Amino acid sequence: MVQHGPGQPLVLTQLPEPTLQPGQALIKVEACAVCRTDLHVVDGELPAIPYPVIPGHQVVGRVVNTGSDGLQVGDRVGVPWLGYTCGQCDYCQRGEENLCDSARFTGYTLPGGYAEYVAVDQRYCLPLAEPVDATNAAPLLCGGLIGYRALRMTGDAQHVGLYGFGAAAHIIAQVARHQGRQ
Repeated sequence: MVQHGPGQPLVLTQLPEPTLQPGQALIKVEACAVCRTDLHVVDGELPAIPYPVIPGHQVVGRVVNTGSDGLQVGDRVGVPWLGYTCGQCDYCQRGEENLCDSARFTGYTLPGGYAEYVAVDQRYCLPLAEPVDATNAAPLLCGGLIGYRALRMTGDAQHVGLYGFGAAAHIIAQVARHQGRQ
């Protein structure tokens, strides 16, 4: 599905299979969830959207080709919002890649999962267990990741406060409760 401009409908479009660059893997998409950020892209509410754009950043799929060492053909992976960073800036060097000035984002500044195939940076693919259904795993690649990162920052705190009860808080409330936290 391709969008050609802000507020325009998504159009089913036949595209060639993406060409791999070094460090990328080709993923056959099994499922791609929809979150509010996808709607911001489709509505043209984010800056400098590189139309035409293929939205979708909560991708579950299987590796069908790799351009280098790393993932193997057949691996099942998740592809989140953060799709590329420079690896060289101070933020990247401190492990704060989400703040990288050169970051690129799946479904926004990089082609996303509303496609049959997507070429992705292998560094930002997350291995997924086989028994998890793709449609159940896909939403965890946004709200689940955001929430889990925040929960990890609480250390071993037994009392956790959640502010703003969107998808991340909804998922992490369940995780925290499962861990025995209040």
